[in-house]
Amino acid sequence: MENALVCSLFGLFLAGIMEFGHAYMVMNTMNAAAKRAARYGSTDGVTTAQAKAKAQEIISSAFRASNARIVVKDGSTFDTTSVDPKKINYDGLQDLELTSAQKQQMFIIRITVPYNSVALLPPFWIKNATLKAQAVMRHE
Repeated sequence: MENALVCSLFGLFLAGIMEFGHAYMVMNTMNAAAKRAARYGSTDGVTTAQAKAKAQEIISSAFRASNARIVVKDGSTFDTTSVDPKKINYDGLQDLELTSAQKQQMFIIRITVPYNSVALLPPFWIKNATLKAQAVMRHE
């Protein structure tokens, strides 16, 4: 009797550790992908599609890249001193084609994925969450 209770609770505990560890790994992969794609996109002659492909290449090591939404936005709003990143509506920012970006223009590469589509187990702990990562870079 006690063994059944302890084993089931221990199994639930292990499943939770595994799921939160997976969420952390997905977030780290998305952050790395956003940073590397932004660095790649900051060089002259790289298109938005090429920068997105670089991000997809990196996140495909952790989960199916088609589940993620990758956007490149104009980041000029970060040039103002009073900007609060938590209050920015990132979806409302203008899309940016990197080949037409001005020198020193800021841009954002933002990656979002619904955790339900990348979860190891059926979503139980992290239900209906959206994981987000982004990098802000200046175009060279």
